[in-house]
Amino acid sequence: MAAESNAGELVQVVALLGAGVIAAPLFKRIGLGSVLGYLAAGLVVGPFGLKLVSDPQAILHIAELGVVMFLFIIGLEMQPSRLWSMRKDIFGLGALQVCACIVALMAIGMGFGQTAPVAFVAGTGFVLTSTAIVMQMLQERNHLHTPKGQHIVSILLFEDLAIVPLLAIVALLASHGETVSIMERFQSVAIGFAALVALVLAGRYLLNPFFRLLANSGAREVMTAAALLVVLGSALLMDFAGLSMAMGAFLAGVLLSESSFRHQLEADIEPFRGILLGLFFLGVGMAVDLAVIAANWQHVVLAVIAYMIVKALVIYGVARLLGTPHPESVGRAILMAQGGEFAFVLYAAATSAGIFDAETNAVLTATIVLSMVVTPLVVAVYVRIAPKPQVDTSGLDAPEDIAGTVLMIGFGRFGQIVSQPVLARGYTLSIIDKDAEFIRDIGDFGFKVFYGDGSRPEILHAAGAATAKAILICIDDKEAAIKIAEIVKDEFPMVPLLARAYDRGHAIDLLKAGVDYQIRETYESALNFGTEVLSVLGEEEELAAQIIEEFRETDRERFALEQIGGIYAGRSLIKGNARPADVIAARTGRQREQRAAEQAAAQEAAT
Repeated sequence: MAAESNAGELVQVVALLGAGVIAAPLFKRIGLGSVLGYLAAGLVVGPFGLKLVSDPQAILHIAELGVVMFLFIIGLEMQPSRLWSMRKDIFGLGALQVCACIVALMAIGMGFGQTAPVAFVAGTGFVLTSTAIVMQMLQERNHLHTPKGQHIVSILLFEDLAIVPLLAIVALLASHGETVSIMERFQSVAIGFAALVALVLAGRYLLNPFFRLLANSGAREVMTAAALLVVLGSALLMDFAGLSMAMGAFLAGVLLSESSFRHQLEADIEPFRGILLGLFFLGVGMAVDLAVIAANWQHVVLAVIAYMIVKALVIYGVARLLGTPHPESVGRAILMAQGGEFAFVLYAAATSAGIFDAETNAVLTATIVLSMVVTPLVVAVYVRIAPKPQVDTSGLDAPEDIAGTVLMIGFGRFGQIVSQPVLARGYTLSIIDKDAEFIRDIGDFGFKVFYGDGSRPEILHAAGAATAKAILICIDDKEAAIKIAEIVKDEFPMVPLLARAYDRGHAIDLLKAGVDYQIRETYESALNFGTEVLSVLGEEEELAAQIIEEFRETDRERFALEQIGGIYAGRSLIKGNARPADVIAARTGRQREQRAAEQAAAQEAAT
């Protein structure tokens, strides 16, 4: 019997892992994001799908640790000075958005016929955005550390802090007018404050010496265990004090953000964080009670639509009121329109306190879960249909009837180096680039760069391409470089065209597009580096230079053959599947033997 039980549990584990491994990459590849993939996978394997997992709540209780660890890692990236600089956004923007959304969503609930306490708790739960979903999507899109991402993080931090007073309000609503002694209130506040002080003191004075002692022991697995101990211990301390576990983990991360062990801690926690966070989303998908949705589908769908639309409108209004640009306001409203995992905690407390009955709790929970499922899909649609942001070109000069000996397209690190010898010889440069912020910054160093897209013929004409003695393509976008090369050779076929290539394949494509000269951006620097490596290894300077020249020759031959007949045409020269290094070694070996024979003959003749 025990063996059958273990086998059944193993089937559940394998089913969860298999569903996540298949669904997350698939959904991410089609542009819907890994979060929606996990949610869909959970729905498929859960009790309302294939029934491979029967108790999603048990999975969720464990998987909530993934959210805790995620916030710990976010805290590691938030140095106290940086967090202090965000205080206006946290307690200004965050407080205004949360309060405005609570009022608006409470009105929606009362419009549905709910009593004031039920409407307040229901709306407040939906106000608490899903930290896990929003953070994951910001991270996947590399927006986490951008200014707009930091505004969203500030709001989420305030929402995490707000769960504490909201749970206290639920307890007060449950008293039905019964008085709560001042001593009890003071005791609750004192416990929470003492827990925060204890965590801060431990982080400030104990954690660094603790990790230093463990690092000196040399036991790698002990460091991993200690990292987990810090995260889970701080979360447990906050939970015992009646505060948010996620807030405890975040605060522990902040306290360790300036520690010399920061990167080690992040590396130790990351695997657990990734697995458990994926498991959390799987659990949310499994928790979608299709029976409740089917019985109350009109109510659930209407609640999801009403709550999400009203919340999005309020978020947009608050953002615009505080001067946020329209595109950022829309993006924030769409990304934060769903309910979050803290709503489950709030609704469970309300049910225990008698504010909700079981059916109300099930319907509201289904509403939250459905909003979380819909969010990645809505974001994906918005990303596809949203107009591209307009570049602020105020104060920048567009190219207009300018002329120079050389026209350079792109003035990044590659173009800046290329420009130096050209300018040193007295030639004039016409430079265009389409990065507005970069043009403003580079202007402070005395460079005159014009704003313009080199893939537009009219811009090239205005920039003096027709009269230039050479046109240089120095951008790092492979597709754009090929497009510009084709346009230049079509519009200005007599002007020499030189281009920066990303790799061998890109170089061949550029030559097909008609460029007169190309060079792979890291080619020469890598060869120089290789020469120095050989010297450090003890090779003679002359031999090191010879080996590098052999590589150049082999590379030129292979490159020419790849142009005319594909990579396998080179087998007449490079027999079989021999690597360039093998060919060079063979040539160098033959040359060494020939040189040794010549030296032996010379010595014999001398004797």
